[in-house]
Amino acid sequence: MTVVVQQLAALLKGGRTPARLWDELWVLYGAEAAEQGAAVNRTVDASVRASVRGAGRDGAQVTSGPVLDPESLRVLAAARAAALGGSSVAVAIRRTVSGGPAGGGSGAGAAFGGAVSVRAGRDARVWGELAACFDTAEASGCPLADVLARFAAHLEAEDDAEGARQTALAGPRATIRLLTWLPVSGLGLGLLLGVDPMATLLGNPWGLLALAAGVVLTAAGRVWSSKLVRAAAGAHS
Repeated sequence: MTVVVQQLAALLKGGRTPARLWDELWVLYGAEAAEQGAAVNRTVDASVRASVRGAGRDGAQVTSGPVLDPESLRVLAAARAAALGGSSVAVAIRRTVSGGPAGGGSGAGAAFGGAVSVRAGRDARVWGELAACFDTAEASGCPLADVLARFAAHLEAEDDAEGARQTALAGPRATIRLLTWLPVSGLGLGLLLGVDPMATLLGNPWGLLALAAGVVLTAAGRVWSSKLVRAAAGAHS
């Protein structure tokens, strides 16, 4: 979505009219999605024919730049139709994102299939904020290109912060995995050294108590640590 907003600002600064703006974006993303779907079908058909013939030849693979998900494509199509029809693009975006009449939907993200993933939630939020940018520019008379350029800079800063946050959380995630498997590796190391830790743990009541306490504490520690990492990862989502 950051790239989409940047492209909107660039097209406006290049002299595109608002009506032409969404049409050109649709040519870029809508045609790309259709082309990729056709490419997938060609790949499957070619693979089936190659399997029948025993040729072992793979179908052609098509790679491209950023591609919008189906939900965002649906919002883009609604914005394009509204722009071509002369109606409010902001209202069309909100109506599609909320999944109902403008102002009467069930909340942002309903058009995204009720998805609760971070990316789907962020895309729904960005579409709503993009509609607010159009409303702000229309109400204040501020150049829409400048508003979108600042909004794109804000989204880019969010992306950079998210990347830094995920990098910072890589260490704690690795520590959780290490501490989870450390007791098991300790048992294996004891067996390699010729000690029988299983006999000690299973051969007397104190050993069984220590084993049960270790399992409970390890599980509790993993659950607690995972919750801390998820809270840190989702604090700014």
